[in-house]
Amino acid sequence: MNNEHLKLFIRIASTQNISAAGQELNLSPAVASAHISKLEHGLGVRLIHRTTRKVSLTEEGKAFLPYAEDVLASIEAARASVGAGSALPQGTLRIAAPASFGRMHLLPALSEFLNKYPDLKVDLKLSDTIVDLVEGGFDIAIRNSELKDSSLIARKLAPDNRILCASPEYLAKYGEPKTPSALEQHQCITLMGLENWTFRQASGQITVKAKGCFSTDNGEAIRDACINGLGITINSKWSVYESLKKKELIEILKDSPLLSNTAIWAIYPSSRLLAPKVRAFIDYFAAYFGDTPYWESES
Repeated sequence: MNNEHLKLFIRIASTQNISAAGQELNLSPAVASAHISKLEHGLGVRLIHRTTRKVSLTEEGKAFLPYAEDVLASIEAARASVGAGSALPQGTLRIAAPASFGRMHLLPALSEFLNKYPDLKVDLKLSDTIVDLVEGGFDIAIRNSELKDSSLIARKLAPDNRILCASPEYLAKYGEPKTPSALEQHQCITLMGLENWTFRQASGQITVKAKGCFSTDNGEAIRDACINGLGITINSKWSVYESLKKKELIEILKDSPLLSNTAIWAIYPSSRLLAPKVRAFIDYFAAYFGDTPYWESES
């Protein structure tokens, strides 16, 4: 069984296009089609349905896909384990990450990461939509939400502490709330679907139904609306730390911290062996952020 044929099959499963998958591997459409035919002939089954518009996996192809991925991951891990540890991660590392976090905190570090691993290429998809790693053909995803898919593995890269903020102009005009319940008399900027804010106090937990004239589905828009004086909001420390340093925002209700169990996670498909390129990424960024990331210490 040819490893290059397996790579091509995996990319076809992701792109649903033989020509596009072949182009990624520097193969012409004719050669790519011939490679898949040879793989199917060797296995004795049809792996993909071919149409004039796109291709899709057969039931046999769907069953074969995770085994093909494991075979390539095992080979890559085996190569990295020999040669007196001289083998470096190589190939293309496909990453999906939230747009704001990726732009602010992954991109600035990628230059040094790629200098350290010159045989690696990175394809980075920035989107706030949670992607399907297997269907999308991603090696790893960065998330700040709870892991619900038990077929995936998560490793914590950094804390994601949430705080309550307001602009100096807003506080000068409307005053600063001293207790969570006082928020009921204020304009609150909310992320759509997250209107219930829970705080931890000495007397126990208290939940406030946040209300206001503005809500959005984007974290950066919430931060910018807060800077512009539209109200009080919750935001991640990694998103607002520069605004706190510039005094564009002020943290409030410090004595009643938000009840939150969030973190920045690296998510990857479960496998017996972790591909060297994925391990390199996780180890690098876990060390880069550290136990106390710069956004926690610089504000």
